Amino acid sequence: MFEFCRNASVFLGRSRRLLALACATASIGFTACSSSFIYKPEVVQGNFVSREQVQALRAGMPRQAVRDVLGTPLVTSLFHAERWDYAFTIRRQGAEPQQRRFSVFFKGDALDRIEGDALPTEAEFAAKLDNRRPPTKLRDLKATEADLAKFPSKPVPAKDSVQPAVTAGSVSYPPLEAVR
Repeated sequence: MFEFCRNASVFLGRSRRLLALACATASIGFTACSSSFIYKPEVVQGNFVSREQVQALRAGMPRQAVRDVLGTPLVTSLFHAERWDYAFTIRRQGAEPQQRRFSVFFKGDALDRIEGDALPTEAEFAAKLDNRRPPTKLRDLKATEADLAKFPSKPVPAKDSVQPAVTAGSVSYPPLEAVR
């Protein structure tokens, strides 16, 4: 009986070490997966308002005309009915997040004033979005006569061995199966 207990404790000691080693290996693997290798999707929220859109606004414009130029505001409040807020945020992997705020104020139905961050032009905004690497120069893929001479040429079929084209009336198709 004593021998059995001693063997069991040795076995349990080994299995505990194996279990601890397996847990350590798994935690290292999970830690590696949670690092920067995971794809983080692009998050775009709100309305992008460009400098060109703001330049199209004029004092005294009706609300509908402002909505036609800027789009539907992100925030409208019953408590601030004379104010529309346009907010824009974009978060992209490998790039600094961009955040802009812009507000439009009305008196009655007419545009009174505008406030907000300095807005980029559409071209400036598009240039910031394009973070692709410049294309690399491709190799010249032209083969010289010396390169082509290394390969055996295929025999060209004789003009006499050309088979006649199949005409529509000479083809027969199997009958269709009965429809059930």
